[in-house]
Amino acid sequence: MKWYIKVLKNYGTFSGRASRTEYWMFVLVNFVISFILSFIQFVIDKPLFLPVIYSLLVAVPSLAVGARRLHDTGKSGWWQLITLVPLIGGIWLIILFCQPSDPKENRFGTMAKAA
Repeated sequence: MKWYIKVLKNYGTFSGRASRTEYWMFVLVNFVISFILSFIQFVIDKPLFLPVIYSLLVAVPSLAVGARRLHDTGKSGWWQLITLVPLIGGIWLIILFCQPSDPKENRFGTMAKAA
């Protein structure tokens, strides 16, 4: 949960680097919360739009942590736009997110684990 809170505190920070742990823990908690909200909406059986509202609230932090994760691998945050390429783009972005951190200081700062 601390990784999720850390990402939310860095709400619109697109500079710097994020470790694999920070990124994937945010994704996991984000998925669980979205699932719970969708389940609540399903059980109540009324259009509460809870998942949509939540998705809008975490859209900027999701993009920011994604950009920082790509920075950690030495890539620009703009690589997130690769998802606009159908099917292959999303797969390629997941591969980029799974790559190990650049162990040296790169143009985006020092290694995320050391920072």
